[in-house]
Amino acid sequence: MAQSLEFDLKQSVLLNETFGPREVRQMQQAIAHDFSQYQVLRDAVGELQSRTEQTPASNVRLGVCLYLLGRYFRAIEALKQGDGGALAHFYLAKSHFARQEYSQALEAYKAAGLAGYSADECALGRAEALRYSNDPAAALAALDSLSGAIEQTAEYLAQRAATVAALGSNPNEVVALYERAVEADGENPSALFGLALENDRRGNDQVAMDLYQRSVAHFPAHVGSLINLGLLYEDRDQYDRAAQCYQRILDVYPEHKRAALYFKDTEASHEQYYDEDAQKKRDRMNQVLNVPVTDFELSVRSRNCLQKMGILTLGDLCRSTEQELLSSKNFGETSLVEIKEMLATKGLRLGQFAQARPVAEVVEPETLTADEQALLSRPIADLNLSVRARKCMIRLGINTLGDLVRRTGDDLLECKNFGVTSLNEVREKLHALGLQLRGE
Repeated sequence: MAQSLEFDLKQSVLLNETFGPREVRQMQQAIAHDFSQYQVLRDAVGELQSRTEQTPASNVRLGVCLYLLGRYFRAIEALKQGDGGALAHFYLAKSHFARQEYSQALEAYKAAGLAGYSADECALGRAEALRYSNDPAAALAALDSLSGAIEQTAEYLAQRAATVAALGSNPNEVVALYERAVEADGENPSALFGLALENDRRGNDQVAMDLYQRSVAHFPAHVGSLINLGLLYEDRDQYDRAAQCYQRILDVYPEHKRAALYFKDTEASHEQYYDEDAQKKRDRMNQVLNVPVTDFELSVRSRNCLQKMGILTLGDLCRSTEQELLSSKNFGETSLVEIKEMLATKGLRLGQFAQARPVAEVVEPETLTADEQALLSRPIADLNLSVRARKCMIRLGINTLGDLVRRTGDDLLECKNFGVTSLNEVREKLHALGLQLRGE
């Protein structure tokens, strides 16, 4: 790191000196160590662009720097006017990849290899592009074609872990590969992000946070790490830190819609008053309302009637009235008294939340086909929700799609840090399966 401190970033951009992979790494290290150097890079690039005449070599230098700034379209334009060397082709590939132009990226990686850029790095780039173009089998084949020292590097192991995950293979193998990648290089952003994400999915928040923090300490920072780290900060009410994560993304990608939405939500959350005691009471009440009725000793008649009516939790009962229960076949006064006594043990009563319930048809399980019942029994994890939405599901005790569709949009919006953006995400995922929230 001492070497990067002595490195003059501005001169590296503007002077006609050697410019290759070593200098690019030094620029990245300088910005990672001191993010104010990002502004130095931006100013230097502006000065370089203002020159009336550009040589093929200066276009390569300009293109690489534009790539580092996240200006991918302009980077491609400059690199295409470059000298056609290995560096130009390699960063042309990375720019196309960043723009999700995977076929062009594959062609450029091939050209970079033929021009003399590291064959292993080009192969790893091709594998990543193949995976992102929804061809993980071809990506794995590309990785399998490599041999030797490259197989023990963090980037190779991280790419293999992501590819194995995309193929839906053993999750334990994925975690083991990411752990090996971090052991090989504890500063590799891809490896740190992958292992953080696996811990995040398993609810290991502190471990995930530590890994995300290590990942974003590099430049360019992994966007996924910044997004997920911001969400974890929000969960801890550290809104200033969350906003800094989203702002770092917007500094490089001003049009990043997700970061812009999260930044706006964070600013709003930071400004509003938050009553922690009231939230704790709501959380405790939600836990009680999510208790399944099967946890209580009920008569067979009562249990069967509740199941036919789709009443599975105490919350469902509190949203039901006496008249609705008595209207069910074989449900009489004896069962009604039994239900009331059960609710009273938890300080609840029938119809307590009936006013907050939207008018909606109750779907009885016996009216559903086997396929419909199987769909509603699928775990909520199958929706592949964002971290923010997933944490809300955990807080509300929502484990299956059936649990989710029995909730209203207002139910979800009451959950801490769950806003309209997350609600729309849930609606879109349900709509893709032909489902919707209660009352919609």
